[in-house]
Amino acid sequence: MLLVTAAIWGFAFVAQRVGMDYVGPFTFNASRFFLGAISLLPLLLLIKPEPVQADRDQQVRDQQGGHKKRMPLWLGGFLAGLLLFMGSTFQQVGLQYTTAGNAGFITGLYIILVPIIALLWGQKTGKHTWFGALLAVLGLYLLSVTDDFTLAYGDLLQLIGAVFWAGHVLLIGWLSPRMDALRLSIVQFFTCGIISLIAAFMTETPEVGSIIEAWQPIAYAGLLSVGVAYTLQVFAQKEAPASHAAIILSLEAVFAVIGGYLFLNELLTMKGLMGCGLMLAGMLVSQFEPKSKHQVETAH
Repeated sequence: MLLVTAAIWGFAFVAQRVGMDYVGPFTFNASRFFLGAISLLPLLLLIKPEPVQADRDQQVRDQQGGHKKRMPLWLGGFLAGLLLFMGSTFQQVGLQYTTAGNAGFITGLYIILVPIIALLWGQKTGKHTWFGALLAVLGLYLLSVTDDFTLAYGDLLQLIGAVFWAGHVLLIGWLSPRMDALRLSIVQFFTCGIISLIAAFMTETPEVGSIIEAWQPIAYAGLLSVGVAYTLQVFAQKEAPASHAAIILSLEAVFAVIGGYLFLNELLTMKGLMGCGLMLAGMLVSQFEPKSKHQVETAH
């Protein structure tokens, strides 16, 4: 499930760039997230709400006389949708100024940022994470820093977006065992779509004709990248340790480069290839842990 997710997301960078030829970033995101949410609605009739850990915990608390309230689905979905909006906005706007390959690798830095941000919750971060972060920073320098030692504008937006993607992964990791995965996905997609639509009317001029012209990239990004892949992520993170999930999802960056080469004729210089190699190595190294240590699921 996670490998399929990585492939869909990687090639989605191509669809997202092509879609910008017809509509603005907020219009594109509103269209694809609404489409992704609507595509999941029929599943509500086929899939019954699943028992989650929070239900079992609540039963135990009730038996023990406790009445601690849990987070409602609408609130969890709203918070996840808000982070989704921030990450997708910086990613989509940044794609106007950088390549699909660059966007894929820089977005992938959220894999390293997840355990570092988890320090705020008191979770320890091992030396492998710091070493992986160092490799990734060196790779980012080779890939994105210009001759005048500034980070390329589009790549900077992708880097800011990676911080929000890291927050989204952490939040989903915490919410998914406590809520029904399908309903959580639908609520967060509708939330992201609504906020994107408001932003589109405030900053762009959405036109039905332009949206129809962009139907192919919107369909891919909406039905597959959102409807299928994000939902697979939620279901997969119920069972897969966060460290394992992060390693597999890091391949998203590789698929983004392959897609950019095949469909957009994007080529990397030798310096750029070295940068991508270091970033991918950093993503992988950051997830390595000695077998003797207890595996900590950073997203929980």
